[in-house]
Amino acid sequence: MKKAKAAKKEPLAEKLDRKTYEREMAKLHGELVKLQQWVVHKGLKVCIVFEGRDGAGKGGTIKAITERVSPRIFRVVALPAPTEREKSQMYAQRYIPHLPSAGEVVIFDRSWYNRAGVERVMGFCSDEQAKRFLTMVPAFERIMLESGIILLKYWLEVSPGEQTRRLTSRIDDPRKTWKLSPMDLKSYDRWDDYTRARDEMFAASDTSWAPWHVVRSDDKKRARLNTISHLLHSIEYKELKKEKIELPKRKIGHDYEETGYQFRFIPELY
Repeated sequence: MKKAKAAKKEPLAEKLDRKTYEREMAKLHGELVKLQQWVVHKGLKVCIVFEGRDGAGKGGTIKAITERVSPRIFRVVALPAPTEREKSQMYAQRYIPHLPSAGEVVIFDRSWYNRAGVERVMGFCSDEQAKRFLTMVPAFERIMLESGIILLKYWLEVSPGEQTRRLTSRIDDPRKTWKLSPMDLKSYDRWDDYTRARDEMFAASDTSWAPWHVVRSDDKKRARLNTISHLLHSIEYKELKKEKIELPKRKIGHDYEETGYQFRFIPELY
Protein backbone atom coordinates (compact mmCIF):
# COMPACT_ATOMS: atom_id res chain seq x y z
CA MET A 1 0.00 0.00 0.00
CA LYS A 2 1.46 3.33 -1.07
CA LYS A 3 2.01 5.90 1.60
CA ALA A 4 -0.20 8.96 1.07
CA LYS A 5 1.68 12.11 0.19
CA ALA A 6 1.43 14.92 2.67
CA ALA A 7 -0.57 17.88 1.41
CA LYS A 8 1.61 20.78 0.35
CA LYS A 9 1.32 23.84 2.50
CA GLU A 10 0.36 27.02 0.73
CA PRO A 11 3.16 29.61 0.81
CA LEU A 12 2.53 32.29 3.38
CA ALA A 13 1.68 35.71 1.98
CA GLU A 14 3.95 38.58 2.90
CA LYS A 15 2.71 40.49 5.91
CA LEU A 16 0.70 43.55 5.04
CA ASP A 17 2.55 46.86 5.24
CA ARG A 18 1.27 49.50 7.65
CA LYS A 19 0.47 52.13 5.00
CA THR A 20 -1.83 49.75 3.10
CA TYR A 21 -3.35 48.53 6.35
CA GLU A 22 -4.18 52.02 7.59
CA ARG A 23 -5.65 53.05 4.22
CA GLU A 24 -7.94 50.01 4.05
CA MET A 25 -8.85 50.21 7.72
CA ALA A 26 -9.96 53.83 7.33
CA LYS A 27 -12.40 52.72 4.61
CA LEU A 28 -13.75 49.89 6.76
CA HIS A 29 -14.14 52.17 9.78
CA GLY A 30 -16.29 54.46 7.66
CA GLU A 31 -18.48 51.50 6.73
CA LEU A 32 -18.73 50.41 10.38
CA VAL A 33 -20.10 53.86 11.23
CA LYS A 34 -22.73 53.43 8.49
CA LEU A 35 -23.57 49.99 9.91
CA GLN A 36 -23.86 51.49 13.39
CA GLN A 37 -26.35 54.09 12.17
CA TRP A 38 -28.35 51.41 10.35
CA VAL A 39 -28.42 49.14 13.43
CA VAL A 40 -29.88 51.97 15.52
CA HIS A 41 -32.28 53.06 12.75
CA LYS A 42 -33.67 49.55 12.22
CA GLY A 43 -33.39 48.36 15.83
CA LEU A 44 -31.20 45.42 14.86
CA LYS A 45 -29.78 43.07 17.48
CA VAL A 46 -26.29 41.87 16.54
CA CYS A 47 -24.21 39.39 18.56
CA ILE A 48 -20.60 38.66 17.55
CA VAL A 49 -18.60 35.88 19.22
CA PHE A 50 -14.81 35.75 19.13
CA GLU A 51 -12.99 32.58 20.09
CA GLY A 52 -9.50 31.20 19.46
CA ARG A 53 -6.34 30.13 21.22
CA ASP A 54 -4.39 32.43 23.52
CA GLY A 55 -2.47 34.94 21.44
CA ALA A 56 -4.63 34.48 18.36
CA GLY A 57 -5.44 38.19 18.19
CA LYS A 58 -8.99 38.38 19.50
CA GLY A 59 -8.43 41.51 21.58
CA GLY A 60 -6.69 43.41 18.78
CA THR A 61 -9.40 42.50 16.29
CA ILE A 62 -12.15 43.60 18.66
CA LYS A 63 -10.30 46.87 19.30
CA ALA A 64 -10.02 47.45 15.54
CA ILE A 65 -13.79 46.98 15.19
CA THR A 66 -14.74 49.26 18.06
CA GLU A 67 -12.20 52.10 18.00
CA ARG A 68 -14.24 54.38 15.69
CA VAL A 69 -17.79 53.55 16.77
CA SER A 70 -19.86 54.37 19.84
CA PRO A 71 -19.25 52.17 22.92
CA ARG A 72 -22.91 52.68 23.79
CA ILE A 73 -23.90 50.81 20.63
CA PHE A 74 -20.92 48.48 20.10
CA ARG A 75 -20.66 46.86 23.53
CA VAL A 76 -17.80 44.50 24.41
CA VAL A 77 -18.45 41.71 26.92
CA ALA A 78 -15.50 39.88 28.52
CA LEU A 79 -16.82 38.05 31.55
CA PRO A 80 -14.51 37.10 34.44
CA ALA A 81 -14.45 33.65 36.02
CA PRO A 82 -17.91 32.69 37.34
CA THR A 83 -18.79 33.35 40.97
CA GLU A 84 -19.93 30.54 43.25
CA ARG A 85 -23.52 31.66 42.69
CA GLU A 86 -23.08 31.61 38.90
CA LYS A 87 -21.53 28.16 39.06
CA SER A 88 -24.79 26.89 40.54
CA GLN A 89 -26.89 28.36 37.72
CA MET A 90 -27.85 26.90 34.38
CA TYR A 91 -24.66 27.25 32.35
CA ALA A 92 -25.85 29.76 29.72
CA GLN A 93 -27.70 31.85 32.31
CA ARG A 94 -24.82 34.26 33.02
CA TYR A 95 -24.52 35.14 29.32
CA ILE A 96 -28.20 35.80 28.60
CA PRO A 97 -28.39 39.26 30.33
CA HIS A 98 -25.57 40.47 28.07
CA LEU A 99 -27.26 39.58 24.77
CA PRO A 100 -28.12 42.58 22.57
CA SER A 101 -31.29 44.61 22.75
CA ALA A 102 -32.64 46.56 19.78
CA GLY A 103 -30.08 48.96 18.36
CA GLU A 104 -27.06 47.20 19.87
CA VAL A 105 -24.03 45.26 18.68
CA VAL A 106 -22.62 43.06 21.43
CA ILE A 107 -19.16 41.55 20.97
CA PHE A 108 -18.17 38.62 23.19
CA ASP A 109 -14.42 38.37 23.87
CA ARG A 110 -14.78 34.67 24.63
CA SER A 111 -18.29 33.46 25.24
CA TRP A 112 -20.40 30.49 26.28
CA TYR A 113 -17.92 28.43 24.26
CA ASN A 114 -15.55 28.63 27.25
CA ARG A 115 -17.19 25.38 28.32
CA ALA A 116 -16.11 23.63 25.12
CA GLY A 117 -12.59 25.07 25.26
CA VAL A 118 -10.66 26.30 28.27
CA GLU A 119 -13.02 24.84 30.89
CA ARG A 120 -12.87 21.42 29.31
CA VAL A 121 -9.12 21.38 28.61
CA MET A 122 -8.10 22.82 31.98
CA GLY A 123 -10.46 20.61 33.98
CA PHE A 124 -12.86 23.33 35.20
CA CYS A 125 -15.78 21.21 34.07
CA SER A 126 -16.28 17.49 33.59
CA ASP A 127 -16.35 15.77 30.20
CA GLU A 128 -20.02 15.05 30.85
CA GLN A 129 -20.74 18.77 31.36
CA ALA A 130 -18.81 19.68 28.20
CA LYS A 131 -20.66 17.08 26.13
CA ARG A 132 -23.99 18.24 27.53
CA PHE A 133 -23.10 21.80 26.51
CA LEU A 134 -22.20 20.71 22.97
CA THR A 135 -25.55 18.94 22.74
CA MET A 136 -27.58 21.96 23.82
CA VAL A 137 -25.68 24.86 22.21
CA PRO A 138 -27.19 24.49 18.69
CA ALA A 139 -30.69 24.76 20.18
CA PHE A 140 -29.62 27.73 22.33
CA GLU A 141 -28.32 29.55 19.28
CA ARG A 142 -31.42 28.71 17.24
CA ILE A 143 -33.51 30.34 19.97
CA MET A 144 -31.30 33.43 19.73
CA LEU A 145 -31.89 33.63 15.98
CA GLU A 146 -35.63 33.09 16.34
CA SER A 147 -35.73 36.01 18.78
CA GLY A 148 -34.31 38.25 16.05
CA ILE A 149 -30.62 38.24 17.00
CA ILE A 150 -28.07 38.25 14.18
CA LEU A 151 -25.33 35.88 15.36
CA LEU A 152 -21.80 35.79 13.92
CA LYS A 153 -19.16 33.41 15.29
CA TYR A 154 -15.45 33.88 14.54
CA TRP A 155 -12.60 31.53 15.37
CA LEU A 156 -9.11 33.06 15.03
CA GLU A 157 -6.63 30.38 13.97
CA VAL A 158 -2.97 30.98 14.84
CA SER A 159 0.00 28.68 14.15
CA PRO A 160 2.08 27.19 17.00
CA GLY A 161 5.15 29.22 16.02
CA GLU A 162 3.31 32.54 15.84
CA GLN A 163 1.56 31.86 19.14
CA THR A 164 4.93 31.23 20.79
CA ARG A 165 6.35 34.44 19.32
CA ARG A 166 3.42 36.51 20.57
CA LEU A 167 3.34 35.02 24.06
CA THR A 168 7.12 35.40 24.39
CA SER A 169 6.90 39.06 23.36
CA ARG A 170 4.59 39.71 26.31
CA ILE A 171 7.11 38.62 28.93
CA ASP A 172 9.40 41.67 28.88
CA ASP A 173 7.18 44.29 27.23
CA PRO A 174 5.61 46.45 29.98
CA ARG A 175 2.75 47.29 27.57
CA LYS A 176 1.84 43.63 27.19
CA THR A 177 2.62 41.87 30.48
CA TRP A 178 -1.00 42.18 31.57
CA LYS A 179 -1.96 40.01 28.58
CA LEU A 180 0.11 37.07 29.88
CA SER A 181 -2.03 35.45 32.55
CA PRO A 182 -1.18 32.42 34.70
CA MET A 183 -3.82 30.55 32.69
CA ASP A 184 -1.95 31.32 29.46
CA LEU A 185 1.16 29.67 30.89
CA LYS A 186 -0.76 26.60 32.05
CA SER A 187 -2.48 26.32 28.68
CA TYR A 188 0.66 26.72 26.60
CA ASP A 189 1.67 23.03 26.57
CA ARG A 190 -1.88 21.83 25.86
CA TRP A 191 -1.82 22.52 22.10
CA ASP A 192 -3.13 19.09 21.08
CA ASP A 193 -5.80 19.13 23.80
CA TYR A 194 -7.07 22.48 22.53
CA THR A 195 -6.99 21.21 18.95
CA ARG A 196 -9.11 18.21 19.92
CA ALA A 197 -11.53 20.44 21.86
CA ARG A 198 -11.78 22.84 18.90
CA ASP A 199 -12.54 20.05 16.44
CA GLU A 200 -15.25 18.54 18.66
CA MET A 201 -16.74 22.00 19.21
CA PHE A 202 -16.88 22.64 15.47
CA ALA A 203 -18.40 19.23 14.80
CA ALA A 204 -21.22 19.94 17.26
CA SER A 205 -21.86 23.66 16.73
CA ASP A 206 -20.92 24.53 13.14
CA THR A 207 -24.57 24.57 12.07
CA SER A 208 -26.30 25.90 8.98
CA TRP A 209 -28.06 28.54 11.09
CA ALA A 210 -25.00 29.55 13.17
CA PRO A 211 -21.83 28.56 11.29
CA TRP A 212 -18.26 29.16 12.44
CA HIS A 213 -16.13 31.54 10.38
CA VAL A 214 -12.40 30.82 10.66
CA VAL A 215 -9.90 33.65 10.33
CA ARG A 216 -6.22 33.03 9.57
CA SER A 217 -4.55 35.30 12.11
CA ASP A 218 -0.77 34.86 11.78
CA ASP A 219 -0.78 38.28 10.10
CA LYS A 220 -2.72 40.45 12.52
CA LYS A 221 -3.31 43.24 10.02
CA ARG A 222 -4.80 40.95 7.39
CA ALA A 223 -6.87 39.18 10.04
CA ARG A 224 -8.43 42.42 11.24
CA LEU A 225 -9.20 43.68 7.74
CA ASN A 226 -10.62 40.33 6.63
CA THR A 227 -12.78 39.98 9.74
CA ILE A 228 -14.27 43.47 9.50
CA SER A 229 -14.87 43.03 5.77
CA HIS A 230 -16.66 39.72 6.39
CA LEU A 231 -18.70 41.27 9.20
CA LEU A 232 -19.85 44.10 6.95
CA HIS A 233 -20.81 41.69 4.17
CA SER A 234 -22.72 39.48 6.61
CA ILE A 235 -25.21 42.16 7.69
CA GLU A 236 -27.39 43.97 5.17
CA TYR A 237 -27.23 47.71 5.74
CA LYS A 238 -27.64 50.95 3.85
CA GLU A 239 -26.15 54.39 4.24
CA LEU A 240 -28.71 56.71 5.76
CA LYS A 241 -29.26 60.12 4.24
CA LYS A 242 -27.93 62.85 6.46
CA GLU A 243 -28.31 66.59 6.43
CA LYS A 244 -25.29 68.75 5.75
CA ILE A 245 -23.66 69.70 9.04
CA GLU A 246 -22.54 73.27 9.65
CA LEU A 247 -21.12 74.65 12.87
CA PRO A 248 -23.27 77.50 14.24
CA LYS A 249 -21.78 80.93 14.78
CA ARG A 250 -20.61 81.52 18.30
CA LYS A 251 -19.65 84.52 20.39
CA ILE A 252 -16.55 84.51 22.55
CA GLY A 253 -16.09 87.19 25.19
CA HIS A 254 -19.46 88.88 24.57
CA ASP A 255 -21.66 87.23 27.21
CA TYR A 256 -19.00 86.31 29.78
CA GLU A 257 -15.53 87.52 30.65
CA GLU A 258 -13.05 85.05 32.11
CA THR A 259 -12.13 85.66 35.74
CA GLY A 260 -8.44 84.90 35.35
CA TYR A 261 -8.67 81.82 37.54
CA GLN A 262 -5.26 80.17 38.01
CA PHE A 263 -5.63 76.70 36.47
CA ARG A 264 -3.46 73.86 37.73
CA PHE A 265 -1.93 72.82 34.44
CA ILE A 266 -0.08 69.51 34.34
CA PRO A 267 3.68 69.61 33.70
CA GLU A 268 4.51 69.73 30.00
CA LEU A 269 7.22 67.09 29.77
CA TYR A 270 6.97 66.51 26.01
